[in-house]
Parts: sequence; C-alpha cells; structure tokens
Amino acid sequence: MKKYIVFVKSFVLLVLVVFLYGFGAKRNGERILKEPIIEFSNGANLFLTHEMVNKLLIQNIGEVKNKTKSLINLHELENVVFQNPLVENVKVFTTIDGDLKAVIKQRTPLARVNTGTEVYYIDKQGVKMPMSENYSARVLLVSGAVLEEDLSSVFELVSRINGDRFLSKLIVGIQKTAEDNFILRTRKYDQHIQIGKNENLNIKFKKLKAFYNEIFQSKELEKYKTINLKFNNQVVCTKN
Repeated sequence: MKKYIVFVKSFVLLVLVVFLYGFGAKRNGERILKEPIIEFSNGANLFLTHEMVNKLLIQNIGEVKNKTKSLINLHELENVVFQNPLVENVKVFTTIDGDLKAVIKQRTPLARVNTGTEVYYIDKQGVKMPMSENYSARVLLVSGAVLEEDLSSVFELVSRINGDRFLSKLIVGIQKTAEDNFILRTRKYDQHIQIGKNENLNIKFKKLKAFYNEIFQSKELEKYKTINLKFNNQVVCTKN
C-alpha cells in the first residue's frame, strides 16, 4: 500500500512539474518583445553599425517590437546576420525580460589587398573581407598581382610579419609581382626588400635581421635602396 501511495504521489508531482513547465513555456512564448539589443563582442563596432544589424533583422522578420517570442525563429535570424561578410560569428537569443539580443563578433583584418582592380581585407583567419564605409583599418598594404589562389600565401607572409616584433615595426607594405615574387617595403627610407618566393622565410628573415643589426651599428642604413634576400647565404644590396 505504501508503495502505491509513493507511486501516486510521484506521478502527481511529475504531472504538476510538466504542467508548470508547459505553463511557463507558454507564458514565456507569449511574452512581448522589446526593441532588439545589439552588442559587439570584440570591442567597438568599427565596421558594422547597430543600424546595419537592425536593418538585417527587420528585413527578415519586420519590426521586432511588440511581437511575441513564439513568432521569432532565432536560428534563422542568426543565419541572416551571419551572411554579412563582415561578421565572423553571431548569437541571437531572447532574455527573460523580453529583450531580443544579437551578440556579434566582427572579423579582424590583418592586411588590405589592392590588386589594381579590387580592394579588400584579409582577416585573421585568412578569409577575404570587404571594405567598410564606416571604418578603415590601419594594417599592412598588399599590392600587385594578387589572385584568389594567392591568398593563403599572402596570409602566411602577413601573419609572419605581424607576429614578429622587429618585422612588424619595419614593414609597412608588401608587393607581389606577376612572377610570384614578394617585395617588402619598409617604414623608414622606403627600402625594398626582395624575398622572392614565399619559401624558406625563417632563413631569409634571419639574414635580414642580421643585416639590419650590422647596418644600424654603422649608421649607414639610409644609403641602401634595395635589399635582396633571394640568394643563399648572402644579402645583396643596392645603394642609392
């Protein structure tokens, strides 16, 4: 008999919990939403604006304010915002208070590419990223004969330069020739450093650092116009 009473109590409790959960979910789904709140997770909204994101949301579902939660497809909204090429990641959700929130992570540019016919960024993942009318990032400029198939090679070179304290202070630009050779342009004296193909970078940059260390001591750096690292075990220079 006691087991039967315990079973009945457990069953009633389960039914009550399910009822309360369903009632709460229904009430939550009928909650009226407020104006959407847009946040940028990686700092200031440099490339995208709150208005741009809000416009994307409205184009998909219309005005959010005064709609119920149950009418909003959050996954669909995420996909809509994520289609913007300036967005690296997005999370859209509703809060208990009835706010619709979109938390957006913008792409981070590493370099600006100018092919002569097209200008765009490549981001920290090596992905092509369009320019923005709202903000212009101060990053390395890559110019010349850059094709789509060259982006991985350009990304590798830019990442190596940005990740090195000496090189990041020295180099301000990269030029790619039609022969797939790379030329680096320095911040001071506008010197051209020819590194050739994007290979053996460890050896080439080690030679470059050794050369600059020696030239700094002689105080004759401004006399050199080109520095060629393409040859094995030597640095070939041209003076002004």
